[in-house]
Amino acid sequence: MADSSSGAPAIMWFRRDLRLHDNPALLAASDAASGDGVLPLFIWDDALWNPAGPARRAWMCESLRKLDESLNGHLVVRRGKPADVLTDLARETGATSVHIAEDFAPYGMKRDEHVRNTLAEDEVTLEATGSPYAIDPGTILTKQGTGYQVYSPFGRAWAQHGYEDAFPRIGTRQTWLEVDSEDFPTCDDVPPELDLDEVGEEAARRRWRDFLDRLEGYDDDRDRMDRNGTSGLSPHLRWGEIHPRTLLTDLKGMHGKHAASFRSEIGWREFYADVMWREPRVVRESWRTEFERMEWDDPGEKVQAWKEGRTGFPMVDAGMRELLATGTMHNRVRMLCASFLVKDLHVDWRVGAKFFYDHLVDGDLSSNFMNWQWAAGSGTDAQPFFRIFNPDTQGEKYDPDEVYRRRWIPEYGTDDYPEPILDHKAERQEALDRLSAMKDG
Repeated sequence: MADSSSGAPAIMWFRRDLRLHDNPALLAASDAASGDGVLPLFIWDDALWNPAGPARRAWMCESLRKLDESLNGHLVVRRGKPADVLTDLARETGATSVHIAEDFAPYGMKRDEHVRNTLAEDEVTLEATGSPYAIDPGTILTKQGTGYQVYSPFGRAWAQHGYEDAFPRIGTRQTWLEVDSEDFPTCDDVPPELDLDEVGEEAARRRWRDFLDRLEGYDDDRDRMDRNGTSGLSPHLRWGEIHPRTLLTDLKGMHGKHAASFRSEIGWREFYADVMWREPRVVRESWRTEFERMEWDDPGEKVQAWKEGRTGFPMVDAGMRELLATGTMHNRVRMLCASFLVKDLHVDWRVGAKFFYDHLVDGDLSSNFMNWQWAAGSGTDAQPFFRIFNPDTQGEKYDPDEVYRRRWIPEYGTDDYPEPILDHKAERQEALDRLSAMKDG
């Protein structure tokens, strides 16, 4: 084993940071190697691959190819258990350090602790530098030294805390180690309208520049399905093709409601990561424990109709069909589809959260499950359960010219489009009755 004090190769283990720009872990690996070479590595981990749906798999496969191109073909992919793969590669290359961006998700933390302990047996260190967040979970505390339980005070403290500016891109003169790679994962079951040309770091930076040119309309247009009002950056953030610190650095000095609204969306993402880090149970249980007493119906044919976009409620169906075709869905419609499942079909929010997580390219554990809890009324900053979205009025307000509905439902307005599978007014009252019964229980 090489002596780390005299310089030795380093391993950069990419996970949710598939980029070269603004990547402090990669810079740390370069510094540690001191010219002896960095091994850029991605581990194909079946524990994460197997539960992923086709959209997320396809995005990952393409993002890895784009990263490999940026590294001039030097990205190494190995399939197996991370501790075993890293031990073998450290011995093969003489690397004395493995560098990562810290993971705050339940599986990731457990995995990294096991890797750290295993590598230590060979006197190899696991070095965590940075994370997928501008401010790491666990950093923002109340005056009592505890975590925040609602967003508004967290958001104020988060905005005042400050963060490091974006880090530079890794130098083009970096020496990459030459190590044999296994075949990259391949994805055949790609959603029909998932645009793989829009995957990767360069696509993310291009999308960000485009969004900055139309930022001034963000707060007015972000809920409109018939307009290009959102940033479209959530898949890029999920895979770390761009970092939220990069976005916040570019937003410095920008004032007004549009920039403030977009910053707040980044803050929500970091708040939910903080909540999940403190209470990992939120991906399995209702944050508000009284909701474990709510009466739910068993999923049946109507839930299958919801999944396939055949409910007879055009806004719901358009959203679900967009999800199946592209692996994404407009955020306003996500809220509507979630409300429909929980409060019109009376089905447990966990059924919907899993379906979304399986199908979304931006399937982020904390954001997905906590946003579903928001819609179900069981989360932290919950939409009150008695506030139930009306699919028809949502369409009138956010898709007034029916552009979105007609885009995703070719048979909309014809006899081929199904009749509504339920009476929204009646099911709304049923939801309120169940809420009262839960409270009385």
